[in-house]
Amino acid sequence: MSTPAERDRQVRIGNCSGFYGDRITAAREMVEGGPIDVLTGDYLAELTMLILWKAKQKDPSAGYARTFLTQLEHVLGTCLDRGIRIVSNAGGLNPAGLAAQIAELAQRLGLAPKVAYLTGDDLVDRLDELAAAGVDLANLDTGQPLGETDRKAISANAYLGGWGIAEALGAGADIVVCPRVTDASLVVGPAAWWHGWARDDFDALAGAVAAGHVIECGPQATGGNYSWLSEITDRRYPGFPIAEVAADGSSVITKHDGTGGLVSVGTVTAQLLYEIAAPEYLNPDVAAHFDTLALSTEGPHRVRISGCTGSAPPPTLKVALNQLGGYRNTMTLVLTGLDIAERAAYAEQLLFEVLGGRDRFAEVDVRLLRFDHPDAATNPEATAHLRVTVKDPDPRKVGRAFSNATMELALGGYAGFHTTTPPTPETAYGVYWPALIPARYVQQTAVLPDGTHHPIPHTPPAPPPVTPPISRESGISSGRVGDFVSPTAGFGPTERAPLGRVCAARSGDKGGNANVGLWTRTAGEYDWLRAHLTVPKLRELLPEATDLAVHRYELPNLYALNFVVVGLLGEGVASSTRPDPQAKGLGEYVRSRLTDVPTRLLAP
Repeated sequence: MSTPAERDRQVRIGNCSGFYGDRITAAREMVEGGPIDVLTGDYLAELTMLILWKAKQKDPSAGYARTFLTQLEHVLGTCLDRGIRIVSNAGGLNPAGLAAQIAELAQRLGLAPKVAYLTGDDLVDRLDELAAAGVDLANLDTGQPLGETDRKAISANAYLGGWGIAEALGAGADIVVCPRVTDASLVVGPAAWWHGWARDDFDALAGAVAAGHVIECGPQATGGNYSWLSEITDRRYPGFPIAEVAADGSSVITKHDGTGGLVSVGTVTAQLLYEIAAPEYLNPDVAAHFDTLALSTEGPHRVRISGCTGSAPPPTLKVALNQLGGYRNTMTLVLTGLDIAERAAYAEQLLFEVLGGRDRFAEVDVRLLRFDHPDAATNPEATAHLRVTVKDPDPRKVGRAFSNATMELALGGYAGFHTTTPPTPETAYGVYWPALIPARYVQQTAVLPDGTHHPIPHTPPAPPPVTPPISRESGISSGRVGDFVSPTAGFGPTERAPLGRVCAARSGDKGGNANVGLWTRTAGEYDWLRAHLTVPKLRELLPEATDLAVHRYELPNLYALNFVVVGLLGEGVASSTRPDPQAKGLGEYVRSRLTDVPTRLLAP
């Protein structure tokens, strides 16, 4: 436990990783760049669990994020000298294995850190037991029970909260290795330990969830992936973010002095909107209400988050399952110059004639991607791509038998044939399956530095909510937003302009769904955006969403709207055939679309 004197000040929690494969020097830069109390790193996404499973098939002792060990070697001695605690979810599918590797690393370095790890998230070996108990693990997007699919689940992990982390830190751990905890738990746990919060300090916990959500993706909070590039005057690689969390749960988001990038109300807003759905952001320890928080500038590269209210958590935990979907392969044919559409149709016809028909494959996806324009100044500017993807349970069908067949068009196909890559082999792909499980079926356990196993109880949940109905046509929860005014009422003359002249965006994936958060700088701009950007208007700007359910949420405190497009990404990133399978560019596409914008909002 932190000392009473320490609890009187904010706890400085730095992030050094936003994904598995992030900047390897970030840990050293965070530790050596200035004072911090806790070093955290987020390595896990839905896709990462599949990657770790594949690694474990080759080496049963694997299943964790190996790059964490490299980062740890850079900073372990300094962290122990300075009393910096380390909390990471790099444990992935094998937290005990990573803890053992840390012990070996420390021995080699002549160090002796106290290491704890958490367990209890991994449900894959309990699926039959859970089904027998009546836990159907129905897909959150489709409602289909898990037992109705014939695909094999290869990973199934419940999202754990932060109290196990707090317990381990309170027991003296220098390093806490986590499996699949929520990303925000990497901040919630240390903050709860530092400040001595109680289970029902929901407002404080909610504030920590907001801070954790902001810094979890590293430099995305400090100028990375930021729409308004002109605001970033320091174009060096962004410094990784720090959350200074106070005893009441409020926080200041910042970065070390002398690092690149930008921390502003805009960069923090962008990350608050990233990969969320409703403003009620559910975590295992608290429901954080993002539509209650406020952002304010406290100084250069310092943004305060305050006022976030919290309530008791739900009685369920989210579960991320990955199933074996089969095998896939993609080849991209390049078309140049004139008659692109006709040549693409001819190429598709010839290719599937060579392959024996489209029906040989379980799934075929063909997309003509147009980059060409008339009288192009350079050869590449006159090209388009015909992207052909095939899927099948039989790897032989979609392996070299498929990709080699494309080469038969080299001399017998359309003029100018070439491909972006040589023939490629098949790869296994996964299908993402989100579900809920009653929390009582999951037992989180903290394995403390002395080897004792300490069960972590769940926080008593809130009563079951009354969920307002979602209209398929409007996509609006009737209990969330007010009536719309006419899009043309009171805003004056308009002209055609990109939507992004008025708003910024941040988009991403949540399994098979995509979220697009958009926000403005001023209240006047938000009044127009709120009135103008209805669900039908979004579908007009985003034709891919025409036949999909779209949910729309308002966060007036952030001058923001958030849209969730259900099913846009199919069955998740590993399965999606969309060129942007994680919807990272979706928000910028929407911003680029022309719409009728009030002239007065376009003034420089």
